[in-house]
Amino acid sequence: MTDLPESAAMHATGRGRWIGLAMLSVGVAMIIVDATIVNVAVPSIIRELHLDSTQAEWINTTYALVFAALLITLGRLGDVYGRRRLYVGGLGVFIVASALAGIAPTGNLLLVARVLQGVGGAMILPATQAILNANFQGRDRAIAFGIWGSVIGGFAAVGPLLGGFLTTYLSWRWAFFINLPIGLLAIAGTIHYIGESRDGQARRGFDPPGFVLITAGLAAFIFGLIEGRAYGWWLPNAAHPFVVLGWTWPLSSVSVTPFALAGGLLALVLFAVVETRRRSAGRFFLFDFSLWRYRGFRYGNLAGTIVSLGEFGLLFALPLFLQAVIGYSAFETGLVFLALAVGAFVAAPGAATIARRYGPRRVVTLGMALEATGILATTLLISPTVTGFALAVPLFVYGIGVGFATAQLTSIVLSDVPVERSGLASGANSTLRQVGSALGIAVLGTVLFSTLVAGTTANLAAALPGASPACVQLVSDLVDESAGQVLPSLRHPTAAAASDFAGRAGALPPAESACFRDPAFLQALPETVQPIEDAFVNATRLAGFAAAGFVLLGFVFSLLLPAKGPSGPHSGGAPGSGPVAAG
Repeated sequence: MTDLPESAAMHATGRGRWIGLAMLSVGVAMIIVDATIVNVAVPSIIRELHLDSTQAEWINTTYALVFAALLITLGRLGDVYGRRRLYVGGLGVFIVASALAGIAPTGNLLLVARVLQGVGGAMILPATQAILNANFQGRDRAIAFGIWGSVIGGFAAVGPLLGGFLTTYLSWRWAFFINLPIGLLAIAGTIHYIGESRDGQARRGFDPPGFVLITAGLAAFIFGLIEGRAYGWWLPNAAHPFVVLGWTWPLSSVSVTPFALAGGLLALVLFAVVETRRRSAGRFFLFDFSLWRYRGFRYGNLAGTIVSLGEFGLLFALPLFLQAVIGYSAFETGLVFLALAVGAFVAAPGAATIARRYGPRRVVTLGMALEATGILATTLLISPTVTGFALAVPLFVYGIGVGFATAQLTSIVLSDVPVERSGLASGANSTLRQVGSALGIAVLGTVLFSTLVAGTTANLAAALPGASPACVQLVSDLVDESAGQVLPSLRHPTAAAASDFAGRAGALPPAESACFRDPAFLQALPETVQPIEDAFVNATRLAGFAAAGFVLLGFVFSLLLPAKGPSGPHSGGAPGSGPVAAG
């Protein structure tokens, strides 16, 4: 590869230059779609690989967590060693990981593949952002980031539809296999149309303590949020002790969860201290905390991170509800989210035009207000009889909000950050969005499943007063273990379903095992449907209200963004003008 100056890193000019942009957009679309395409496939994956609700959360959270933990490191290394090299390498890793995910025979191997996908995604995203920021100027830069923004905002919403189609008519495995031809196309086009670029003044090196602290801190904190239900939030769960590599958690008065949460927070604080000292000493560092002095970077990242909690938490919860309670197929679930995709596609291209007239801050604020309105309206409609058509209008409003907010927020975040620090700043920006999405799935997933299991137990005890406590607990456990996807089998019990239930008996305590051999219990299973549906409705509503609350908090932070005038230097062609990564 021949290194080119930052201002001339695209091999081609004219139409070829825009083909290079298309190749960058293809790679970004692939990793963004993979952040959402799995949502509608999760119920099928649960059934085929026999995952429980915690593992279901980890399928999505693992990808976002690894993505977030590595973005800063890899974005920095791309500035130093070459952005095209990082991008092509990331595409290669993502292709291999997608193939492994597609052939995974167990849930654990699927999680390993998702880890590798997160590594590849963390190489791809900051490289594309930095290449565009360094090589498009003025009006062309605004157009380039507008296209890039439309790809991200739209394909984040298209993912559920594509995943639903592939899962329903082929297999959930094709949600991963589809990345192979797309990735190979992106590699070929990138090599032909995009030259190498790097920051020639960047310090070479590595930051082992920073890398360990940011990775361990995020991993421990997310672990505590997701696994708290299983191991106990404060007191240890005697039925589910924490065991790793043969070592068992030794304390009987406090569970592993508070230690994980506190340890994660401590590691993140130490990361800030270490990075500040390394920068002061003139050593290689991963995160420049002096970037927070820029008001747009500070409040834009706070707003984007908090909004991500609501956005991706809802995208995780709603497909589970639609398939379990409403009985939709994966494809029908994807069709419901088509309204969101249409809204995002319609809004994103027009956001730049509106921003030039009224200023980007007003567009971002309007977008977040529309997001909160759409989420709240969607939540209020949740019921056992709701239809996808009824949800289409609020989801369309939600999509318009996503298109407005994501298409201009990064314009503000990076508007006054020097170009030579764009890779570091964009990596930090994307990292915080990924942290938000991982936290959103963890927090709202915990809200959803905790409320669902508690509500199921209470509703069943009231609806089936003659049932033994062991059998009531058994059904609650089945709901928890299947993330609610046992409902279709309970609604229409068949010989195959009864056989599946009986197959679980060998691993159960005698009192619960006896339920499977009780014909009266098996005959009464359909009577459990309504109590579970009611619990699922309440749990999904609570998760939805929490999501709306997060987005409203992001809206408040958006009011603190700098008010760049519509005719100011950053109104259309600002460095970094474009969306926040929505995936």
